[in-house]
Amino acid sequence: MINETHRLDAEVRLRPVTAADAASLAESMTRSRTYMRPWEPRRPDSFYTEEGQRQRLAGLLADREAGRAMAWVLADEEDRAIGGFNLNAIALGPFRSATLGYWVDVEYTGRGLATAAVRKICDLARDELRLHRVEAGTVTANTASQRVLTKCGFEQFGLAPRYLHIDGEWRDHRLFQRILHDGPLTGEPAAPGA
Repeated sequence: MINETHRLDAEVRLRPVTAADAASLAESMTRSRTYMRPWEPRRPDSFYTEEGQRQRLAGLLADREAGRAMAWVLADEEDRAIGGFNLNAIALGPFRSATLGYWVDVEYTGRGLATAAVRKICDLARDELRLHRVEAGTVTANTASQRVLTKCGFEQFGLAPRYLHIDGEWRDHRLFQRILHDGPLTGEPAAPGA
């Protein structure tokens, strides 16, 4: 189910984000800041504080309640957030699509956690949200993220010049999509905020 916890390995679970994750997200993002710099927008120092994360989470949770997005965290054995995964811009109707974004704490990379989480999220997007496709974009040099996407069945479908302002410059991005199904539009999707 979309709002349940899913075990990814012996130590790490994927679960919906909560407001209580602000402190551990601030800690994890601060620890990973230099590592993620080439793939992220430049952000003020306040973003990396508990209050900055509390404000960000308020927006994510409001978007979830409105059915526009769904956000999860990777949680370690002590339930501290060590990564984030979002389905944004959820569109229903004939489009049935969303945009995927994700990151993993620098101390947990290389363990297959991003791949396991993306696979689970695609299953939930298909089975619970009844989406037809999920899209993701990566800076052209982010080969690690591109490997995650291709392992999870995504195919590159385009190159977007100067797509997003990342690390102080407008960066080209490779665009990927995964078609989740080609079946008819049947049943009502689960509400992300339910």
